[in-house]
Amino acid sequence: MASFLYPNPMIPSSGFLRSLQRSAQSSQCLRSISQQARHQGCLLAPKTNAGSEARRTFTTTTRTCEYKTVQQARARQQSGPFSARSAVLFLTAGAGMILYFRYEKERMERKKIAEATKGVGKPKVGGKFELSDQEGRKWTEQNLKGGFTLVYFGFSHCPDICPDELDKMAKMIDLLNGPPTASAAPVPPPPPPSGTPPQTDTSVTPKSTASPIESTTPPVSRPPILPLFISCDPGRDTPDVLRTYLKEFHPSLVGLTGTWQQVKDVCKAYRVYFSTPEGAKPGMDYLVDHSIYFYVMDPDGDFIECIGRQNTAESGANIIKEHMSDWKDGVKVR
Repeated sequence: MASFLYPNPMIPSSGFLRSLQRSAQSSQCLRSISQQARHQGCLLAPKTNAGSEARRTFTTTTRTCEYKTVQQARARQQSGPFSARSAVLFLTAGAGMILYFRYEKERMERKKIAEATKGVGKPKVGGKFELSDQEGRKWTEQNLKGGFTLVYFGFSHCPDICPDELDKMAKMIDLLNGPPTASAAPVPPPPPPSGTPPQTDTSVTPKSTASPIESTTPPVSRPPILPLFISCDPGRDTPDVLRTYLKEFHPSLVGLTGTWQQVKDVCKAYRVYFSTPEGAKPGMDYLVDHSIYFYVMDPDGDFIECIGRQNTAESGANIIKEHMSDWKDGVKVR
């Protein structure tokens, strides 16, 4: 009986052994390349699956590393995209934007107030008037143009409120115009146009008794803010009385007065309440109720804002300075 020999299944064949040898050599080559890359500071991409290494193709081109050492890569990963330089730039830009928007907000608020006080064709506060100052010179609404004007209504026999407000007005004048000088004098009105005969005002009583030296004083330039005191008591506040009264507060104050009807007209134009009786005579004892506000007028002669008793001299001066910053050479720039 013939015998047949079968291969033992427990003994590996020579082909299987050669396959294992090639696989071991390939794994050893990959480990050698990976260790060399780690030594140079380059990190290989992670494996995606078990069979991807056999299909990976390697190149002999030297790989460019973003960081020279592993410590640099870790430091970059910990700090993130922000640095001290970027933080300074961010804070500087943010602070600049905040300051700009605050300035624009204040400017728009001032513009809104100025526009709200104007009507169509004429201002709601202010208007035509004709009065005389403490030197007997004629003043009209045209004298308010060309610069800022601070207007206050009161009377010389006021026991407490008017003196306090005039002291505040004097401080605002010094803050805006600078300290007064020995030669400081009220600004006279501009002369009438050429070819126009001079007009005399016979409604003011009595006429000024100023000396020839005072009446021929040469005009001075208009200050940044022109202070006006308009009397609500024309019966007792004559030009002589206003001259003596206003010198006690500030030498640059201009006092205006007129007849009872003229004072009534200017108070109506400025929306000022006053209770002076029409037939009041100098020597009568009475008090006058009136509105207590400072009226700020712009270089066009238009009303822009009120300053009340709640404002101090410093806060009132700052309000006027803010409006002055919107004008340059008599022209509104903002």
